[in-house]
Amino acid sequence: MPWSKNDYPPSMKNLDSDVRNKAIEIANALLRENYEEGRAISIATAQAHEYVEGKSDSRPHYEVKPRDDEWVFKKPNSDHVIYKGDTKTELLDKAKKYVNEHDGILSVFKTDGTHEKTLYE
Repeated sequence: MPWSKNDYPPSMKNLDSDVRNKAIEIANALLRENYEEGRAISIATAQAHEYVEGKSDSRPHYEVKPRDDEWVFKKPNSDHVIYKGDTKTELLDKAKKYVNEHDGILSVFKTDGTHEKTLYE
């Protein structure tokens, strides 16, 4: 569903109008490329902030770590899981591709929750 300046996702409600309008434009383009709505909104919001406010000097950080009986890929200090998998190896394949596409840094943890290594620094 394409969005407009008057009809946009609730998560864009509190964005500055310039950032919101750019995010709507980017999100609509991503939807045309068959991205899922949630991913389109997330990517569009981040890119709109960069476009309007200028690219920050820091690269995004991500982590692969165990949680209960699964492995999760997410940003540190976030409850939002980007990907999850049954095995660390399975998840790392997806995570590495995603981190490279977003020019990020990936922290990998061991089964016991301790830090193992950092990739793409």
